[in-house]
Amino acid sequence: MRHRPYEEPLRDVRPHPADEAGAHWSQPPEPAEVDPTVLSALLHRHGWQRRGGAPGRYGRWTPPGPGGGGTSLLVPESRAFPDSDDLLGEALVALSRSGTPSAREVLLSLAVPSDEIRWWRDVPTGPVGAAPWTLEEQLRTAARQTLLAGALATRACAGYYGARHRRSAAAMLEHVLVGSAAGGRSLTAFVPVSEGRPLAVRLHQALCAAREAIDYQRATGGMDAFDGAVETGVSRELTEALVTLVRGTEGARIAVEWAPAAGVPEDCAASAEPVEFSPGDLPVLREAGVRFLRDEPSVPVRITGAVERMRRSGPRGEGAVRLRVIAGAEVPHVRVLLDEEAYRIAGHAHLVGLPVRVHGRLESRGGFRRLTGASGVAPVQVDEAERDRLMKFLQENLDFFEEACSGDDCD
Repeated sequence: MRHRPYEEPLRDVRPHPADEAGAHWSQPPEPAEVDPTVLSALLHRHGWQRRGGAPGRYGRWTPPGPGGGGTSLLVPESRAFPDSDDLLGEALVALSRSGTPSAREVLLSLAVPSDEIRWWRDVPTGPVGAAPWTLEEQLRTAARQTLLAGALATRACAGYYGARHRRSAAAMLEHVLVGSAAGGRSLTAFVPVSEGRPLAVRLHQALCAAREAIDYQRATGGMDAFDGAVETGVSRELTEALVTLVRGTEGARIAVEWAPAAGVPEDCAASAEPVEFSPGDLPVLREAGVRFLRDEPSVPVRITGAVERMRRSGPRGEGAVRLRVIAGAEVPHVRVLLDEEAYRIAGHAHLVGLPVRVHGRLESRGGFRRLTGASGVAPVQVDEAERDRLMKFLQENLDFFEEACSGDDCD
């Protein structure tokens, strides 16, 4: 089995809901569900300009850009007046019919209270402001890696995760909605507060800590600050994401903005400037990534796993086994080298549809996919449903097992 290199693009997070065919997001929220203060805050965040209005009653808002002068919204400042619901309804309908991208984003934030994570890249432009099509893919790749690093940091603190915690971190990204990349220069992700606020908070803390550690290294030459930054969520995965974001640009920025409807998280600033990174930071980020990879220790574990593949070079002696991890470690599979007796036990357990339990150390080399120092291999009883599933897997994949396998190694 070949493992995907870290640099390979991850599976896309969910697209912007307005881009999905038949999406129900095309309908504006009901006026009764909208807080006028929240709507005004979102309009301001997304570049709309307040241009007068009756003080204390409503504000007149126009969209960003040169073409916004012909459109305006009347947004009440509160529900204290009889016409407040009517004005809100008219404003929401106007937003739903507007061709301005920011109008769609405002409606989304109203429908699903979300913290917003924004990326900007300062990239050279081509003729008439055009940009190479690859820029958008580079930005999306960097954004996905950044979000994954933030999600991993909510599971545990580590300088390097490798394959650990990836399933639970990827599941956390299922709820994240992503807008369109504007010419490969900017992108916004909407992280629903109900499921993803810990991700947004952790990522915000990690970005600030990474910036401080870079500044410390560039001022003193020491990398010590990165060691302490691990506790706030900085990792090799984050430094690699930042390298991807900054590489090929004149600079990049990331900002986390809190959902107005949910308020500011504890111990976080109400408003913060975007965290900036420059090409001059790349050598430090790469050095930090190497340091994290080198220094992350192996982990003692007791794994319960189902044997999925076995291979050895002859009829006797030690052999390699791949286990699908059921419990004991936050990785999907591990490869373990077993002596002759342990290999025989694993084979017999597999043939009768039982997983095995094994002690060892999960090695950071190779991404925590290899167990070394294996001992105490023994079959484990499971319920009938799990045993039936294991037996079905065996019957469907007989060509993967035992010494007759002539394909790739079990890793």
